Amino acid sequence: MGLIEGLGDGPTGVDTSIFIYLLEEHPRFLPLVMPMFESADAGARQLVTSTLTLLEVLVVPYRSGDMQLAERYERTLSHSRGVTMIPLTRNQLRAAAQLRALTGMRTPDALQIAAALGGGCQTFVTNDRRLADVPGLRIVQLSDY
Repeated sequence: MGLIEGLGDGPTGVDTSIFIYLLEEHPRFLPLVMPMFESADAGARQLVTSTLTLLEVLVVPYRSGDMQLAERYERTLSHSRGVTMIPLTRNQLRAAAQLRALTGMRTPDALQIAAALGGGCQTFVTNDRRLADVPGLRIVQLSDY
């Protein structure tokens, strides 16, 4: 079974690295993530991430002065069909704190997972093996495909 088939129905939580693989055309992972984004663009899938993703993806382009890449990240996250950024509200911060308390996960991971859960996701795609199991959310490791 391929990645797309393994995601199931409903919105899919997406970690920051997945956007990096897409826009920086990672040779190993681009063929895996591209169908997810094509499916979202076709209206067949909703991809959910937190606004933290915007902060995380902009650091390297800003550091290197690559404003074109920074703009591509902003456009992709803010204007792509089928991509939703969940804002870091007080409720999201509370949920992330609860996740940290329960699992010991790092703050950025807890924020991403809280956004996925808040966005109704049952699946979260990442390449971060440090993520703890979270009830009600299936963690899908991209490198397993």
